[in-house]
Amino acid sequence: MTSPMALPDQRTPVNWKFKALATLAFICAICLLRLPFRATIATIEILHRLPLATPTATDPTLTRLTNACARTGAWWPGRVACLETSLTLVLAAAFTGRRLHWCLGGRFDPPATHAWAQTPDGTPVGEGDTTAWPWTTALCR
Repeated sequence: MTSPMALPDQRTPVNWKFKALATLAFICAICLLRLPFRATIATIEILHRLPLATPTATDPTLTRLTNACARTGAWWPGRVACLETSLTLVLAAAFTGRRLHWCLGGRFDPPATHAWAQTPDGTPVGEGDTTAWPWTTALCR
């Protein structure tokens, strides 16, 4: 059984700056995920100590960044799913001076796990319709 994954919005244009930023963030995310998980969490906690701005879910820069990050993994020969994409989005947002939280969670029926990025007020970013949000947060950094 697979879980739904956020797909890029093809109507929102992504320029080369966002593509380059998302590619850099993707490379950093892949490297972080190869380390022990506590190192990845420590890196996210260090990012949260920086004086970053708090974005809203309707921030146009965040929307374009979300689409660029969702498209970035297409060239990678390995696994690119919600874990890699959400960490890429959190890192790319930090590179632009915005703070996002990286969340991991799951659900029981049907059993599945998911990773997503959300704004500090708790709104998931790039997840489409979140009215029937089935995920229970296990870790949010």
